[in-house]
Amino acid sequence: MGIESILIILLIGSIAGWLAGQIVSGFGYGLLGNIVIGIVGAFIAGAILPRIGLGFGGGILAAIVHATIGAVILLFLIKLVKRA
Repeated sequence: MGIESILIILLIGSIAGWLAGQIVSGFGYGLLGNIVIGIVGAFIAGAILPRIGLGFGGGILAAIVHATIGAVILLFLIKLVKRA
């Protein structure tokens, strides 16, 4: 994996984490937290979305949408755990 791939992963993760923070109100973890949430969200979406038949194709925009959906799921789960 080259430096370009790592930079793209970080960029997609930060955008997805920021978007998820905007969608799920009350959550903001700063730049580093948003990157981590976006990357973990991409892994979550990669495990869940193909099993239910959702695919977005390829490209950076599809990767951002994919990671954002996973990050929203992750933030929703965090919100549920914090309430309990």
